[in-house]
Amino acid sequence: MIPVIIDTDPGHDDALAIMLAVKSNFFDIKAITTVAGNSTIENTTRNARYILKLLDREDIPVYSGALKPLKQELIQAVVHGKSGLEGIDPKNEALLTNNAVEKIISIIKSNPDITIITLGPLTNIAQAILQDPETMKKVKQIVSMGGAIKVPGNKNRVAEFNIFVDPDAADIVFNFPVKKTIIPLDACNNVQLQIEDFEKLKGTDLYEPVIKMMKPYIKNIGENEGVFAALMYDPLTIYYLINTKVCVSKEYDIKIETKSDLTRGMTVAELRNITKKFNVRVVEKIDKESFKKDFIQILKGNMFSTKLSQTAGVK
Repeated sequence: MIPVIIDTDPGHDDALAIMLAVKSNFFDIKAITTVAGNSTIENTTRNARYILKLLDREDIPVYSGALKPLKQELIQAVVHGKSGLEGIDPKNEALLTNNAVEKIISIIKSNPDITIITLGPLTNIAQAILQDPETMKKVKQIVSMGGAIKVPGNKNRVAEFNIFVDPDAADIVFNFPVKKTIIPLDACNNVQLQIEDFEKLKGTDLYEPVIKMMKPYIKNIGENEGVFAALMYDPLTIYYLINTKVCVSKEYDIKIETKSDLTRGMTVAELRNITKKFNVRVVEKIDKESFKKDFIQILKGNMFSTKLSQTAGVK
């Protein structure tokens, strides 16, 4: 099992990602840390606790973190509704701890070579780097959902939502000297699920809550982004670690735009063939059919359906 910290802002796709991570039995989840992004810190923390209760995994600790970006006000997503999990709208207590950064640092000290998976804005991770850079250098890797390299953004013309919300935090993380991998919109846009796909969960405990969540999620994405499907941003980030052999990736030199109003949050890749200094591995493609098949089978509680590999398909 891979020891991980999952830093997240649930979010419908975050909820599915947590389900995938837990049900795969592929990860030793040391903690879930929450950040404001898709919704407020109260909502994202409440939603994380709700999903863990649904999975009967309340033994996994949840620590709440940043309630706003480093230097800007929080801009919330619209596709997840007011609660962050429209369709379910959890009513449980958020139980904010306000200590995610301290817990991240503490867990890394006890678990060197741990992997940090980020599914939301990078505020908590950047704060941890600023607070204790030497400890943060001990992580094995940071794997993040974020960015748009050769495709349009989903928040402005060029920026993906997670990077857009806190570009200053992303700038800190992208410049930090540890191994980093991102799963950007380039890989995510191609993997779309319909209600019919989730109907395959019928007969499981997850069927009813997932259907309730996915109906408004698909509707809202259609109305706001013009894609009438459930986009699998965050589950694909988990899946990359589960089954890297069906992923195509390549190293890039990437800078984050932090100052321009027009291009705020752009992941500016050096696309000219003039550099040999790379700071981020970019997952450019994930096999759609492999993901669909494995995602449903794992959520249904079945054995993982393909042979695992820790070697990514490098383009």
